[in-house]
Amino acid sequence: MTPDEFRAQARDWLRSVADPLPSAGMWGTGDDSVAVFDNWTEQQELEHTERGRAWERTRFDQGWGALSWPAEFGGRALPVFYEQLYRAEESAFDVPRRSEIFPVTQQLVAPAIGIWGTEEQKRRWLRPMLRADELACQLFSETEAGSDLAAVRCKAVRQGDTWILDGHKVWTSGARVATWGVAVCRTDPDVAKHAGITVFLVRMDAPGVTVRPIRQMTGGSSFNEVYLDGVVVPDHDRLGPIGQGWRVTLSVLAAERLDSGSLGLGNADRAIDLARNAGRRLTDTERQQTAELFVRTLVQRLIGLRVTAALVAGRQPGAEASVGKLYATETMRRTSDLVLQLLGPRLVADTGEWGTFAWTEHLLGAPGYSIAGGSDEIQRTILAERVLGLPKEPSR
Repeated sequence: MTPDEFRAQARDWLRSVADPLPSAGMWGTGDDSVAVFDNWTEQQELEHTERGRAWERTRFDQGWGALSWPAEFGGRALPVFYEQLYRAEESAFDVPRRSEIFPVTQQLVAPAIGIWGTEEQKRRWLRPMLRADELACQLFSETEAGSDLAAVRCKAVRQGDTWILDGHKVWTSGARVATWGVAVCRTDPDVAKHAGITVFLVRMDAPGVTVRPIRQMTGGSSFNEVYLDGVVVPDHDRLGPIGQGWRVTLSVLAAERLDSGSLGLGNADRAIDLARNAGRRLTDTERQQTAELFVRTLVQRLIGLRVTAALVAGRQPGAEASVGKLYATETMRRTSDLVLQLLGPRLVADTGEWGTFAWTEHLLGAPGYSIAGGSDEIQRTILAERVLGLPKEPSR
């Protein structure tokens, strides 16, 4: 099936199950949210997740989910970039917006299980995750480790055929709605830090798991702290070999950085529309900023195509993923700068005017992506060492 044939079929199917969105030219109508991180209460997150889950099941059951996966897991074994083609068509229809828990489950955790899981684990987890019957979050970050994920302290101690987990995780999206958490744990404190890590899938409703929401500047609580106090995990829920958890973790992080290249494009497009509909003549500075942001969106999409081309060629993108992540976070900064210029005081006063005060959620959330998915500093280090061949800075 050619890409054009695929897109035509996807469009026809979407028309049969969903309503098309109003024309993009209808400025000032519909939802004006540009939130970078969802700003929901727990009840709102639960309700939205259930709507999203129902849509994911519909897609999966009718052959439009898990497109690149083999048929044994409910897929169609299509090239990876067909998922992007589908998303481009779906964006024109009124369907539930995918909150972060869905791409984390289907694009980060499921592929890691596909690489590292046993045959029994693949049978048990992959199809339910791809259909969104089971949802997963990442229990990675810790306050003490900072950007050095290999410095995790959450420990797992083996007792026969089980492991006892104790520790504290932070910045976990989707913890309130996830079925499983992918936990990076220290299993051997006496070896090099990268060698003493093991990964487990932990039931989020298991005894000893406590989820505490973290209040954001925007007023919501997308992120959570997760406490693991004597949580018992059977060995058959261990993902990958003992002590090889760093390699498992890198599989997830690589997928996260690949996905981050598209970050902020929707909001950048919305900011450009804001300039078009300013209702006044733009200043020279505003015109220049708008033009530069427009060019950035084109370049960012081209970077995304390079990542896709690498996947189509059967290789894991390297520099493209880090470059795309850095470029995306800078696009988000430039979007904030343009909106500040265009709106001025209307940005900070909630007058009820469409498309004005809503931008505060972008401005408050965008800086977080310079840390999420591997900080900008980490990405620059990767490029310096692995692409430019620069020596590592000596330890002090």
